[in-house]
Order: sequence, then C-alpha cells, then structure tokens
Amino acid sequence: MTTRHVKVKDLPVTLRPRERLLANGPDGVSSGDLLAILLRTGTAGRNVIQVAEELLIQHQTLERLSRVTVPELCKIKGIGRDKAATLVAAFTLARRMAEEMRQEQPLLDRAELVADLMREQVRACEVENFFVLLLNTRRRLIQVVPISQGTLDTLLVHPREVFRAAIAANAAAIVLIHNHPSGDPSPSEADVQVTRDLIRSGKLLKIEVLDHVIIGSKLAGQERDFVSLRDLGYFYT
Repeated sequence: MTTRHVKVKDLPVTLRPRERLLANGPDGVSSGDLLAILLRTGTAGRNVIQVAEELLIQHQTLERLSRVTVPELCKIKGIGRDKAATLVAAFTLARRMAEEMRQEQPLLDRAELVADLMREQVRACEVENFFVLLLNTRRRLIQVVPISQGTLDTLLVHPREVFRAAIAANAAAIVLIHNHPSGDPSPSEADVQVTRDLIRSGKLLKIEVLDHVIIGSKLAGQERDFVSLRDLGYFYT
C-alpha cells in the first residue's frame, strides 16, 4: 500500500513508524521513521511520513538537517514552530550527548593527550603518585586508577595492583603515569625497571602497556613538562 495521501493511522500496523520502532527496536527503523515519530502528525494532503521524507531529501544528511534553524524548518509545509522546536531540541540533545561521551572517554593515543588529561591532578602533589589509565580497544579512557603514593622521589608499584584493575575493567590496554615532584620529568633507573616489569606482565596477560608518561615541570630549555618512555625508546629495548 502506498503511503501517499493516506493518514498514518489508516496504514497497516507494519507501516506505522511508532509501531515499527516498538516491534523492531530503534536500530530497526529508518531515519525517516524516527523523524516521523518526532513530528507526530502531518498536514492536509501529506502525512507525517511524507513530511519526514521531504526533510531528508531536502537536506540530504542528518548532519546537515541537525544544523537547520527553527525559522528554516518552518518554511517546509507541514512543519510549524512546535515541530521545528522538537527537531532542534532532539538534535541538540544528540550533540550534547556526543560531547559528554567525548569528555568521558577521551582518546589517549599520544603522550601529549595523557599529560593534558592528568597534569592538573598531579600538579600540586608533593610526593610521587602513580596512576594507571585503563583504555578500551579504541584507545579511549575507561577509568583513571590511583595505584600508589610514595615519599618524595620514591614509589612502590607492584604489577598485581596495576593489572587487577585492568582485568576488572576488561581493559584492552593501559598507560602508566606518575609525577616527579622535583620538576625534572627525566626517568630514573627505577622508573625504567618498573616500566619493563609491567610490560612483561602485560604481555603475559594480553594487556598492552602503551606508554609510561612522567609529568614534572617545564624546566629552562625544555619544550615540555613531561616525558614519554616510549618516545625515549625504552619500549624497544
């Protein structure tokens, strides 16, 4: 049955957008159906499915449609101020949700991003604090886990504590990070040894250690206030 000039309530149940969503789930319906559900009703001679289809045809992609203003939407026959406001609200919520997700799961595939994430947290620490960043398969943050706190320039880290958290969170990879209260982020022999121990443990557990970032202060002649042991070559020896 064609949907032209037929009210949605007169269509078979299998063709009604809301009923299709309830039966098939939100991923089982088209973008046109989802728009029709938001619009709720059509106009004289045009049911809501046709109005939704026109929106998609006119703007070609959902991303373009999401940028259309209320006055622009109101130019389309069948869309008044209330329907336009509903669409704008829905797209705005989607953008805000995406931003929240980006903030909650930052991408941490470079040492600079790790340092940016943790700098403020460790800046005022007067003793060394060791953290492990748990990452998913896409190198996005799952959780920041504090592991140990030591006296000035002294820190005890045991692989058991590091990988217990990673296993519990089903992490695919981890990044090690700690601060140097002295301000000099250069790795000590102990830092290098701990890193190599944890790399070996990670290989046994199939959890990759991606990097060990040490944050200090930006000293004279230095461009950065941190170092990456991977960038320094300690992961390749």
